[in-house]
Formats: sequence, structure tokens, C-alpha cells
Amino acid sequence: MRYLVLVMWMLCCSALPASAQVSVSIGINVPLYPNLVRVPGYPVYYAPQVDSNFFFYDGMYWVYQDDNWYASDWYDGPWGLIGPESVPLFVLRIPVRYYRAPPAYFRDWRREAPPRWGDRWGRDWEQRRSGWDRWNHRTAPAPAPLPVYQRQYSGDRYPRQVEQQQTLRNQNYRYQPRAPEVRQRHEVQQAPAQQVPHRTPQADDASQDRTHKPQPAQRSRPPANPAPAAQHEQRAPEPRVKESPPAAERPREEPHRGKGPAQDHNKGGDRGR
Repeated sequence: MRYLVLVMWMLCCSALPASAQVSVSIGINVPLYPNLVRVPGYPVYYAPQVDSNFFFYDGMYWVYQDDNWYASDWYDGPWGLIGPESVPLFVLRIPVRYYRAPPAYFRDWRREAPPRWGDRWGRDWEQRRSGWDRWNHRTAPAPAPLPVYQRQYSGDRYPRQVEQQQTLRNQNYRYQPRAPEVRQRHEVQQAPAQQVPHRTPQADDASQDRTHKPQPAQRSRPPANPAPAAQHEQRAPEPRVKESPPAAERPREEPHRGKGPAQDHNKGGDRGR
């Protein structure tokens, strides 16, 4: 049952993008910029004076606490949870002896070798990340430069807001990550500040008012050159009116040739005679 729960947790963590991994409190406090010492033969630094498994690799800080990996751009967080599928290879390869607060199950493992992550995270994880513990030590990449600009930020001056941390980093630290897992996380963190403009509630309300405000009706203009067929269909047929001929062309009315009233009167007189 415990193995099934662990597998489900691994799948959920690996499915979450870097932007969806919320910051968490991991119970460590680093009040000052730590003294970082390079692990011999590795592009990794560790912090001998910090009482935790604290490392620096590829421009980011890494902490192994309570069987989970966490990462941050700044030495005292905020920290983001990293799933077993997304931990960089050279972080997995750090020898056991450089873990300042190793878990109890580390004790039986060789101090000069990396932890047996396959025993901890299961066979499925080991198959998906096959060869993670095999590499040529002579071809190890150079370590990333340390972000020493962060020494001047401690106590009340330490930036707690992620946006402020990103701004200071972009101004003082030009290093670009090389590991695919670190580069992807870095790109996702940089994208919102570059693409999404900040909107205030007042601006949103004004935009909604403009959207719902009734607009005056606009008169539609007839097309410049309507097609004859369309013109014939739209116009109703007009009744044909019989036009009268001009006055000059009207035929003369002939006088009535019947017997007029005078003739009828004479006839009456004759009948009286």
C-alpha cells in the first residue's frame, strides 16, 4: 500500500508544470548568505555550515528535506517542491558524505557513492531514469558562477516576493541554466513577468463597463455598386400608370350630330297646329 501511494505521488508531481508547483515552508532558516564549497569533481556546491542537505547547482539552490527535493533561486526560499522525475542528474549524483543531515536510511550506503534513489523511489522510477548514476567524471561540466550579489540581502532586506527576486536576479545574474530540468523551470518563471501585463481591479471594471455600455446604432450604407439581380429582388414592382397623351396630340371631340332642343321644340309646335 505504501508503494502504491508513493507511485501515485510521483506521477502527480511529475505531471505538474513548474509554474503549478506552489511554494512551501520546509522548516529551515538560512539568515545569511551561506558559505558554499564545491564538491570535488562535481559541478555542485554544498554548504558545510548549514545544518541541512543544502546544495547549489546550475544557478539554483537545492535542499533535500523530509524525503523530498526542493529548489529556489534564492538561498532562503521560498522553496518549490520538485518531483523525483524532475531532479537534475548531477543533484542525484551528489555523494552521501556531502549530506549534512542525512536520513537514517543513508547510513548503510557508501559515503563516496550517491544515494540509492532506485531503492527509495521504486523500480519504475529507476527504469525511466536509467543510467542516472553512470557518467564520465572527466567530462563533468564547469559549475555555474555563484550568485554572490545575494550577500547584501539579508534580514529585513531579504526579498520575500518572487517578483522582486526575479527582478534582482535579472539585473545581477546573467547565467543561463544548462540542465533541461532547470532550464524549463527558469523559462516558466520568467514567462509571466514578460508576457502577462499587470491589471488592477479598476482597469478590469472599466473594461467591463466599456464592454456592456450600449453603443449608438450606426446607419448602414447601401453598397456602392449593387448587382442588378440583387436590385431586382429587393425592389418591389411598381404599378404601371397610364400616361395621358400631350394636349397637342389629343383627338378633337366632334360635335353631337343628333337633334338639338330647338328641333324638338319645333316638332312640338307642329303637333299643336
